[in-house]
Amino acid sequence: MDLVERLLSGDRRALARLITHIENDPASASEALAILFPHTGRAHLVGVTGAPGTGKSSLVNQMALGLRRRGRTVAVLAIDPTSPFSGGAILGDRIRMRDLSGDPGVFIRSMASRGSLGGLSRAAGDTIKALDAAGFDVVLIETVGAGQAEVEIARYAQTVIVVEAPGMGDDVQAIKAGILEIADVLVVNKSDDPRARNTVGVLRQMLQLAHPGDSPRTMQHHGRIMEIALPEAQGDDGADPAWDVPICQTTATTGEGVEALLDALGAHRAYLDRSGELGRRERARLAAELDRLLRDALLERLLGDLDGAQVAGLIDRIAARELEPHAAVRALLG
Repeated sequence: MDLVERLLSGDRRALARLITHIENDPASASEALAILFPHTGRAHLVGVTGAPGTGKSSLVNQMALGLRRRGRTVAVLAIDPTSPFSGGAILGDRIRMRDLSGDPGVFIRSMASRGSLGGLSRAAGDTIKALDAAGFDVVLIETVGAGQAEVEIARYAQTVIVVEAPGMGDDVQAIKAGILEIADVLVVNKSDDPRARNTVGVLRQMLQLAHPGDSPRTMQHHGRIMEIALPEAQGDDGADPAWDVPICQTTATTGEGVEALLDALGAHRAYLDRSGELGRRERARLAAELDRLLRDALLERLLGDLDGAQVAGLIDRIAARELEPHAAVRALLG
């Protein structure tokens, strides 16, 4: 396929065209994705999540600049809020990332969430595969900032960065949302704010409370989120201790602290490779994707085989409180 060959040879227009197919006509992209799949699995997939207003986009911009200074190629997938008028991405992240424009080692794509829960577009998974196959060293995935549903990023990323900022109402918004558990690296952005020290202190306390008397955190959050039982992150011999979540302080407007954050990012990737956790996370991610695709395919097949009149009749009975919805489902499946 000409599109695939051009993409693998580094043609950015071919990559952009394939992503458009993935978003608008998934069936037309399926053949290309099947050919590209053996070329995936090489990029470091980094998720950047956190509440709105924490400065995620500015931080991603600085991270991409820093990675380029280190000679790494970078793809940025920014999941934007959906426009209520066009249904497309608002493209705010592209405006904020103008410093990266014109660099052939950087590819930026904004994608509309289109109402998808978890701050990620439904097409995000396939787009990440395309970016991975295109040969980028690092893929930065920035979520829309949807609050409690942000844990969805753990399905896609190998390293999850959770961004906090002082003065967001509560000491730490992410504690309520449950996203503290998915963090591989915690970042307190806007650290020039005098309240940043307090935010760092609260985060340290929360990490210690999560695992009292032990290392601040073990690597089992991905298994819980995806409801897949994973083996322990380290062997019985204890040769490789569990990952201790670092807390980095940054100021994205000036770039302060970004180099230390990139060092932490590299250290986590090295840990994943060394401990075997990378393979376990990849297996769990693929199992979750297979489960989702299987559910979608079975639902589509079932709906295609159902008699519309029968379904309408059941809905009428449910609305009249003559039939309970679970009983209706059993009737359709039986």
